[in-house]
Amino acid sequence: MAAEAEARIRVRGLTMAYGSFVLMHDLDFAIRRGSVFIVMGGSGSGKSTLLRHMIGLQEPAAGEIFYGDECFTTADPEGREQMLRRIGVMYQSGALFSSLTLAENIGLPLGEYTDLSPAEIRDVAALKLALVGLRGFENYYPSQISGGMQKRAGLARAIALDPDVLFFDEPSAGLDPVTSRRLDDLILELRDSLGATIVVVTHELASIFSIGDDCVFLDPESRTMIASGSPRELLAHSSDPRVHEFLTRGGDGERSQGKPPHG
Repeated sequence: MAAEAEARIRVRGLTMAYGSFVLMHDLDFAIRRGSVFIVMGGSGSGKSTLLRHMIGLQEPAAGEIFYGDECFTTADPEGREQMLRRIGVMYQSGALFSSLTLAENIGLPLGEYTDLSPAEIRDVAALKLALVGLRGFENYYPSQISGGMQKRAGLARAIALDPDVLFFDEPSAGLDPVTSRRLDDLILELRDSLGATIVVVTHELASIFSIGDDCVFLDPESRTMIASGSPRELLAHSSDPRVHEFLTRGGDGERSQGKPPHG
């Protein structure tokens, strides 16, 4: 796992709860700067809830989250906003505004957080769309493009402010295998071009093995993390049957392990 000195994000003693119901407790892990980190686990394990805690949409029952040396959990509203400006999020649905064109969707954060002119915002939006393979689609509405293209447009909006941390919530959900692989390739390309630290919530084995540098495994039965490290190392060496079963579902684990990472 990531050494404290090179960690971009650190989670310490985190407990996630809804009232008296504890979903996960005692989560401790670090995410290396410039790595692709996977949050994995079965249904109901709290993967997306952990993401919401890490971006401030839910507050922890206990524990702290750090971005670099700054404590996000205890920061005042102004401090949190400064940290969040360095973060981009691609939600599972894409979360595009249906009444706005793709360029207008991407221009929203630029208009709110920069001093760029309308013409400059249009230029930047066109550039971000080009980076995700959507050159020429600036004036299309979300309903006019495919689900995979909507995901890429959501990614273009997530990188509008050149964040150094990117969060993805089940990016491959609802996509066919070919489109899903292309999205994985795009995630790696953006990691390399932006130098960003990337956190991906997913249960898709192909993505876990092809893009993941490190991971944490959340177990709904024990309500805590039961494994962390390289997905391939966990597949090869974990003695926990829950981890092994998850990583070898349908034999995909073995096939994915033998497949070189794409990108």
